Amino acid sequence: MNGCRYIFLRGSFRKKKYLTFVLLIGILNVSGQQHLEKSTILKSMRLANNYFMNLWPDAGCTITTNKTRQSHIWTRSVYYEGLLSFLAIEPDKTQKEKYLDYALSWGNKHQWGINGGTKSRNADNHCAGQDYYDLYVLTGKKNTYMLDSIKCSLDKMLLTEKIDDWSWIDAIQMDLPIWVSMGLAFNDTNYFHRANLMYDYTKNVQGGNGLYNSKEHLWWRDKDFLPPYKEPNGANCYWSRGNGWVAAALVRVLKRLPKSDSHYTTYLKDYKDMCNALLPLQKQDGFWNVSLVDTTSFPSKELTGTSLFTYAFAYGINHHLLDEKEFSPAINKAWNAMVKDCVHPNGFLGWVQGTGKEPKDGQPLGYDKVPDFEDYGLGCFLLAGSEVYKLKSTK
Repeated sequence: MNGCRYIFLRGSFRKKKYLTFVLLIGILNVSGQQHLEKSTILKSMRLANNYFMNLWPDAGCTITTNKTRQSHIWTRSVYYEGLLSFLAIEPDKTQKEKYLDYALSWGNKHQWGINGGTKSRNADNHCAGQDYYDLYVLTGKKNTYMLDSIKCSLDKMLLTEKIDDWSWIDAIQMDLPIWVSMGLAFNDTNYFHRANLMYDYTKNVQGGNGLYNSKEHLWWRDKDFLPPYKEPNGANCYWSRGNGWVAAALVRVLKRLPKSDSHYTTYLKDYKDMCNALLPLQKQDGFWNVSLVDTTSFPSKELTGTSLFTYAFAYGINHHLLDEKEFSPAINKAWNAMVKDCVHPNGFLGWVQGTGKEPKDGQPLGYDKVPDFEDYGLGCFLLAGSEVYKLKSTK
């Protein structure tokens, strides 16, 4: 059967989960351990990724949900962010080659273009550029054609003075890292400067006074959630995955931006402030609530926000930006919870909130519920695993 039609068979995969239960025994045992086993981390990442690659053997196949979309949209681009991060820590040469071939096939199928064409200023459409840049680096920085479309789109934006494009905080993850990457690729700090102008506008101006609460160090998703909007418990509405996108974006910027750049300290401060604000909001079950400061609002487990916070925390320890003793327990608790409660024996990931912009979207969540897109949830999980694997507390 053609890989493009596998999307309609997802239910049958899960109905057979009892047949592969043995695959997860070693993974489930990790929940009671103080430290994380590297081999177990790899098992869960491979299991989840193999499920997806088997479901989508044709990397360039269109995605059909309520309508048909090309597969270089943001949801699939986030998956490849996770896959390429996984590739970087995968010790098995054969597996690494398989992941690289799969990602290159995806780029080639789309001719290294961006959704909406080079005239698009939409951050979602630029997200694929992050993967194109990483593949450009992985293949020896020889194939500059991989960057032609994304560079053309950003260059068209540079010709204007418009800096208010990122009107929702998800856009920071989708777009900010590629601006930094292009500055590196072409040794041009104009990309760094424009990226900071856009980030600063979203943070401090968008919607009136900006989407960042400098007192609580969390972000409103967009202007619709600025005060006087409140959650049922009277608190501000901070969407978990939206804040996760920002945390992940800051990690990906700190990885690339030269420390000598004048904006580096701003990104670093925001990253640390966010992590310190997020740490006490983790629930006893290891997850973060979809509404970060209203745990009575949709209090189920949720994988994507939890994955992105785990990714940010683990990166901070690995690069000596966060205190290991303070943040390691939260990382262990979160990773163990995701593996135990979300990873099916066949690799399908449960408790993934579907696309949307706020806590109520995609509800109710569930272990067996298939979100409208499975790809970005896996991407978030692989990002988390790629940094958790590097922790020196692992064996």
